Amino acid sequence: MHAAATPYRERSHFDGQDVLESGLPKPGVADTGWLNRALAALEPGDRVDPHGRQAFAVGPITPLVARGPAPVLAWAPPRLPPVSDDTTMRLLDLYRHTDPTFARVLEERVGLAAIAKAGGMSSGPDEARPTVQGGGIAQVRAYFADAAGAAAKFLVEPEGPRVGALAFDGWDTHVDEGAVKGRLANLLGALDGALAAIETNMGEAWRQTVVVLVTEFGRTARLNGTDGTDHGTATVALLAGGALKGGRVIADWPGVKEAELYEQRDLKPTTDLRAVLKGLLADHLGADAQRLEAAVFPDSASAKPLKGLLA
Repeated sequence: MHAAATPYRERSHFDGQDVLESGLPKPGVADTGWLNRALAALEPGDRVDPHGRQAFAVGPITPLVARGPAPVLAWAPPRLPPVSDDTTMRLLDLYRHTDPTFARVLEERVGLAAIAKAGGMSSGPDEARPTVQGGGIAQVRAYFADAAGAAAKFLVEPEGPRVGALAFDGWDTHVDEGAVKGRLANLLGALDGALAAIETNMGEAWRQTVVVLVTEFGRTARLNGTDGTDHGTATVALLAGGALKGGRVIADWPGVKEAELYEQRDLKPTTDLRAVLKGLLADHLGADAQRLEAAVFPDSASAKPLKGLLA
C-alpha cells in the first residue's frame, strides 16, 4: 500500500508513534490502542479467540497498540533462571487464597511458559541473546527472526492467542542510510528474515494469516545533506500472509515531482492508513463497522474501510 499515512502531519517520533498505535487523530489523548479496542469490541466467543485469550505482545513492554480492556498476554525472554514446577504451584495456591487477581495473571504466565516449552523456546536466561542496539547486522537479523519466529509459535498453538503485536526499533536512520548496501538495507534484510520466520513457524495456519507492517513516518523524496531521508510523511504499508489477495501493489500514486510533494519534500499521503486497517479488521476478524467507527478509530468517517484485500 503506497502513499499511506496516519492523520499525523508533524515530525515528532513520539507523537507520530502515539497516533499510529492509538488509532486516534491526535497524540496524547488515549492510553489504549486500536488493536486492543478492536478485540474488545468483538462478540464473546468469536472465532478469533475461542479460549478468551485475545491479544499477545512480544517484548518487555506491551506496545500501546495492544493495550486496553481486552486481555493481553506478554512474553519476553526471562532474565532470571526459572523456578521449579513445585514452587510455581505453591505460589499459585498461596495467591489463590490471598490475591485471586494476581493468581489469574500468574496462571496466564504459566500457560505461556508451557506453550513456549512445547514450541522449543528457551525459558532460561541467554547471555548471548542478540540485541538491536549496538549490535552488528548478524545480531540484528537474528533478533528480528527470533522474536518474530517466537511470536508465530505462540500464535499457531491450539491453546494460544490468535492476534499479536511485535515492535522492531532501529529505523530512525538520519544519516548514511545505504539503501542498497548499508544500515537501511541491512534492516530491510532483517525484516525479510522476520517475515520468513513467521511463515515457516505458522505452518498450515499461514493460509489463514495476515501480517501488517506499519510505521509512523515515511522517507523524504530526496536525500538530506548527510545522506539520510528521515521524518517523511507518506510511506508504504506492507501486507503479507496466505489470507490475502496478494501479489499486488495498491496505490493512488501522487507523483514525486517538485509540485507534487507534500511541503516540497515528502511523498504526499493519498491513502489513510486507518482505511486499510478498518478493511482488514472487518473482513479478517469480523469487526462490526459501526464499532470500528465509534470505538476503534474515532473521528475517522472520511477513512472508509478498504475492501478486497482478502482472498
